[in-house]
Amino acid sequence: MPQGKPAGVPCVQLDEALRCRLFGDPRRPAVCGSLPPSPEMCGEDREAALNWLGDLERLTKPQQISVLRRNS
Repeated sequence: MPQGKPAGVPCVQLDEALRCRLFGDPRRPAVCGSLPPSPEMCGEDREAALNWLGDLERLTKPQQISVLRRNS
């Protein structure tokens, strides 16, 4: 995803089993490698891990700013 992965959008590199197709590949984005698994992140099951990642995405999502234009 050359422009980055927006929050809430699954990575295009996930296979049908939701495994990374680029794991161990030098083309894998640096940000993916910078998230080492931990008990806090992985939790007890997939649902817990997805909740943690969802929280991380919400906390780091850029704020959308509305711009009002005035008629000149």
